[in-house]
Amino acid sequence: MESGPAIFAGVVFALFGGGLLVWTAARLRHRESVAQGVSPIASAAVASAVGVVALAVGAWCLTRL
Repeated sequence: MESGPAIFAGVVFALFGGGLLVWTAARLRHRESVAQGVSPIASAAVASAVGVVALAVGAWCLTRL
C-alpha cells in the first residue's frame, strides 16, 4: 500500500531532474542564459546541481519499494 506514493514521488523527482538537466543543457548549447539577471555560470551551476539532486532523490525513492 505504501509503494504507490513512493513510485509516484520517485517518478516525479526523476522527470523533474531529467527535464531540468535537458533544459539547462539546451540553453547552454544555444549560449542563452539559464536565469534572467543572474550570472550565466552561477545559474547553470545551480540548475545543474538541483537537477542532479532531484535525480538522486528520485532514485532513492524508487529504491525504497
